Amino acid sequence: MNCPAFADNDQDKLLVAKINDMLRKSQRSFSPSYSFFLDERQCALAEKICTQFNNPQILFRLWGGFAEAQRKMLCVFSDIYPEPDTNNYPFRCLSFSYKGEKMLSHRDFFGSLMALRLKREAIGDIIVEDNFSQLFATDAAAQLILSEIHKIGNHNVTVRDDLPLTAEAKQDFTVLDCTVCSMRTDCIIASALNLSREKSAALIHSGCVQVNFFSQSSVSCEMKTNDVFSVRGFGKFIIDSVGGITKKGRIHIKIRKYI
Repeated sequence: MNCPAFADNDQDKLLVAKINDMLRKSQRSFSPSYSFFLDERQCALAEKICTQFNNPQILFRLWGGFAEAQRKMLCVFSDIYPEPDTNNYPFRCLSFSYKGEKMLSHRDFFGSLMALRLKREAIGDIIVEDNFSQLFATDAAAQLILSEIHKIGNHNVTVRDDLPLTAEAKQDFTVLDCTVCSMRTDCIIASALNLSREKSAALIHSGCVQVNFFSQSSVSCEMKTNDVFSVRGFGKFIIDSVGGITKKGRIHIKIRKYI
């Protein structure tokens, strides 16, 4: 399979090649194949590639330890056998307990993990709470973390891999109540950013806008509920809901902006 048009760069093309190898392997051997952890854009790319694969017997699933995970592993498998259990994905949930007045941050965890020369693709979501945090790591990375990490930031930590996920992933939003004349991309961007349609179109044409993690160059593309969009320099948003029509014929929508 050639690299599709939405593979924008060399990193995308390498991922496409990796996924195609996984698909062909499952087609030959009927055994499941697993990727490394993928970010949200890579998950969207993986879903496109797997959906286009010309063999309805080869199925796929993205899983990161919990339903709302942002970083997930791709599993490709044959429908000849039952779908692999999520407990069989080659990663573990690691739990970190510590004491101290200052809560550890994601940056604290990344610093300790990168000091072990771990690649980002070996680490899934990191969920930070007061005195207790959890993260997902590939089996090999988890073993290294368990044996080598005893301190993060200024805190001594105890690391375990025998606890279920209990920390709650939280994402803060600002809710924007908007009305738009249509669901065109330029209208949505203009409303979310409080800009004119002309300035919104200029952002789109200059390559500053992504919709569902891919570059969007069309001002007239229709958007819908749950579409995620980002604008360089302005942040990331999601269309939360599309409501009724106002007396002036405009569409009422709710947009959440990630904080």
